[in-house]
Amino acid sequence: MKDDRNFDDIAHKFVKNIYGSDKGEIRQTIVWDDLMQALTLLSGSNNLHILDAGGGLAPMSQRLAKLGHRISLCDISAKMLGLAKEDIVKNGLIDHYSLIHSPVQNIAEKLQGPVDMVLFHAVMEWLASPREALEKVLQQVKLGGVASIMFYNHHGLVFKNVICGNIPHVLQGMPHRNRFKLQPQKGLYPEEVYQWIEDAGFEICGKSGIRSFHDYIGNMQYTGDYQFDDVLELEKRFCRQEPYLSLGRYIHVWAKRI
Repeated sequence: MKDDRNFDDIAHKFVKNIYGSDKGEIRQTIVWDDLMQALTLLSGSNNLHILDAGGGLAPMSQRLAKLGHRISLCDISAKMLGLAKEDIVKNGLIDHYSLIHSPVQNIAEKLQGPVDMVLFHAVMEWLASPREALEKVLQQVKLGGVASIMFYNHHGLVFKNVICGNIPHVLQGMPHRNRFKLQPQKGLYPEEVYQWIEDAGFEICGKSGIRSFHDYIGNMQYTGDYQFDDVLELEKRFCRQEPYLSLGRYIHVWAKRI
């Protein structure tokens, strides 16, 4: 990528397709379970300062705000931030929020000190320099604080394309095809991201695969009898086990600064 992706042009479509779907429900269910584990790594404060970096509509941080935590929500898209504010106000949580219109790479200029926790979810795959952005976001976490990082998985992208029969596309290195406006231009290699996190001074405490099964299930006309709740239970049961973890379309990692 030559430039970072700004969703001003398709903010409403993004919200509908990413959050208002079965895919979004699976993602939020797994990540929320992970966040509950991540919070146990912090001292028992019910008034943590949490940075939601590139947070979009802020679904996860709104749930954290309901627990009494203070949220700094940062996004490069003014339209996305506006939609988030509407939702936050509707949910009666605006007093818990500080809204920051800024690229995540400049967030240090907008904060008055280090935060207890950072959420950095599904942002890196849209950036020209993902490692640099991750490093700048992680620098905002205080010693002993926690980072929650989710990224689009290269291995899941390969597997999905093969299942769909796009084998020549895979062999060509999967060049981005512009017709998929809501599909990231590239996946990140998990082993590289794990190393970036550790190099930034963090100890990885847990990982989950997000949608390790859902996206690979074929047309229901030709498969067995099941309901969405069955798929959700399947995801929850195996998301932290290999090899399923590493086949997730996204991977979520939580880590503590040491």
